[in-house]
Amino acid sequence: MADGVSVLDNPERSRFEITADGAPAGFAEYRLHGEVADFVHTEVDDRFEGQGLGSRLIRAALDETRAHGRQVMPYCPFVKAFIGKHPEYADLVPAEARSRFGL
Repeated sequence: MADGVSVLDNPERSRFEITADGAPAGFAEYRLHGEVADFVHTEVDDRFEGQGLGSRLIRAALDETRAHGRQVMPYCPFVKAFIGKHPEYADLVPAEARSRFGL
């Protein structure tokens, strides 16, 4: 990304990682079960709090997950809240599971 922020999938560690100007800034952990990605935990380093990096991380992770044809189970409260605020991602959650997550 032009502003020094990038998000990459690190499948060996089962997480998407965000960097800012080359420094690790946070991650979103997932567990794959066939064509479903369970998002279980998101962290942003305290140094980067309040800069919108968590939202950028989740948006990129969900976009990449969609590109691979996978569905999402948002067990992580941050991911669940992001999807709740951005209904264009609600279709990633299986229809039968949406009410379980309040979506």
